[in-house]
Amino acid sequence: MTKFIVVAGGVISGVGKGVATASIGRILKEYGFSVTAVKIDPYINCDAGTLRPTEHGEVWVTNDGGEIDQDLGNYERFLEQAIPKKNNITTGQIYRTLIEKERKGDFLGETVQFIPHVTDEIKNRVKEASSGFDIALVELGGTVGDYENIPFLFAMKSLEKEIGKENVAYILVTYLPIPSHIEEMKTKPTQLSVKLLQENGILPDFILCRGKKALDEVRKKKIETYANIDSEHVISMPDVTGEGTPNTLYIIPLLLEKEKLGEKILNTLNLERKKEPDFTAWKKAVDNIISPEKEIDIAIVGKYLDIGDYKLVDSYISINEALKHASAKNNVRINISWIDSKELERTDEKILEKFRGIIIPGGFGSIGIEGKIKAIKFCRENNIPFLGLCFGLQLAVVEFARNVCNLENANSTEINPATRFPVIDILPEQKSVSEKGATMRLGAYKAILKDDTLTKQLYNSNEIYERHRHRYEVNPEFHKILQENGLIFSGTSENERLVEFIELPEHKFFIATQAHPEFNSSLLKPSPLFDGFVKACIGS
Repeated sequence: MTKFIVVAGGVISGVGKGVATASIGRILKEYGFSVTAVKIDPYINCDAGTLRPTEHGEVWVTNDGGEIDQDLGNYERFLEQAIPKKNNITTGQIYRTLIEKERKGDFLGETVQFIPHVTDEIKNRVKEASSGFDIALVELGGTVGDYENIPFLFAMKSLEKEIGKENVAYILVTYLPIPSHIEEMKTKPTQLSVKLLQENGILPDFILCRGKKALDEVRKKKIETYANIDSEHVISMPDVTGEGTPNTLYIIPLLLEKEKLGEKILNTLNLERKKEPDFTAWKKAVDNIISPEKEIDIAIVGKYLDIGDYKLVDSYISINEALKHASAKNNVRINISWIDSKELERTDEKILEKFRGIIIPGGFGSIGIEGKIKAIKFCRENNIPFLGLCFGLQLAVVEFARNVCNLENANSTEINPATRFPVIDILPEQKSVSEKGATMRLGAYKAILKDDTLTKQLYNSNEIYERHRHRYEVNPEFHKILQENGLIFSGTSENERLVEFIELPEHKFFIATQAHPEFNSSLLKPSPLFDGFVKACIGS
C-alpha cells in the first residue's frame, strides 16, 4: 500500500513547501523507496498554462504536455525523475470533471454535492497519481487558512480514515517572522496555523519552521507545547539563500538529514529503510556550488521581471537552476545579472561587454523583443557565448535574417503579422485555435541531430527528446536562404519540417533551441546545452 505524506503551509504562501516536499522526497528515495509527488493548486484555472509568469512564476512543462505550477520542477530536479501532468490537481479540474459527468448523466439522478462528490474526485486523483509508488508526497498550495483549501484538507482527512492513520503523515511548513522593531522570532503565526489545521481535523506530525534564522530551543519548546507534538518533530529550516548563507536549495536535504527527518518520517509511517542512504555525489555537487574554484559573470536578458515595484526572477527559475547544475559540474560560481529587455532597447549594448555569456529565454508577445535582438546581434558579432531558448531561437533567426541574409525588417508574424519576410510563422495547425489553454505544441518531442555539429557533440546522441511550449516555428519557406548564408540547422524534426536547434560553426558557442532543455536538467545530470554553454563561458 502506498504511504502518503501531506504537506501544508501556514502563515504565508511562498514559504518553501515545494522545496521542502522535494527535499523530503529526495531523502526517502535515498533510503530506497520509490517516491512520487503531487501538487494541489486551489485556483479555479485548469492548469498554469494561461497564467502570466509574473502572476504565478514559471510554467513548468511535463514530458506528456502538462503546463504545471513551478513546484513540479523542484520535484523533478530533486527526485531526478519525470512526473506526469496528472500529478497536478486544481480546483478547476475537479469541478470541470464533475460538471461534465453531471451533464452526461453519469450520476444517474443523484444530487451532485460538495461532499462526497468533490472530495471523492480529489481522493481518486491523488490515488491514481500515486499508484505503484511506495510513498507519495501531496503538497497543498496556498495556506491552511485559505477558504479554497478546505475541500482538499477534508479529502486528505477522508483518505486517512479510509487507509488508516499509520499510512498518512502530515507536515506543516510554517513561517516564523522576526519583526524589525523588536528583533525577536515570533511563534504566534505558527500557533494560529496549527489551530487552523486542527479545525480541519488534522494534527501535524511534523512542523518545519521556516525563517531567516534557525529555530532556537525556547521557540521550539513553545511550539511543542502549543501544537502538542514531540519537540523532536519540530524541525528548524532556516533560509539557505541570500547574504551570509550557502545560497543553494540543494543543501536542504543534507540539512534535514542532520535532523534525522528521514528516519523520523519512516518511524511515523512504520517503515524500515530499504538501503543505507548515500549522499556522497549530492554533497560534492553542493560543495562545488558553495565553494567553487572559478567565477564568471553571465547575463539573462528577459522580459518577465517586473511586477509593481519588485523583480520576479521566478519567471525563469528553471534556467537559474540549470545554470546551478552546470556550475556544480564545472566547479564555477556563476554570477547572474538579470537584464530587462525593455530597458536594453533604450540602452547602449556596451553594457553587455562585461559578461562572459548571454542567455535569451522564452517568452511571448512583442514587448522588449528589440532589446533581445540587440543582445543576440552583440553576441554574434563579438564571439560571445550565446544560448537561445524557444523564443530565443526565434529571435536569433530574426536577427540573422535581418543582418546576415539582408532580409530587411524580417520578423515573426507573432510580432508583425504584416512583415514582408515572416521567417518565424505560426504552425498551420495553430491558426484555427480559439481556446488558448493546453493547445500549444507541448511536451517532449524527438529531434534528429546533425553530424559534425556542436549540438550533437554535446548531446552525444543521434536523436534526443526535449520539452516544448510554443506555437511558432522557423518558416520552411526561409530554410534555404538561412542555410545558404551559414546558419546550421543542427537539429530538426524527423521530417525536417521543424527546426529544433541552430548554431553558427565559426562561433565560440552560438546555439539556440526551439525547446526548453532547462526542464530536463538536475543537480547530478545537468542539461548538455547548459553544461556546454558554461564551459564556453569559462574558456572565453
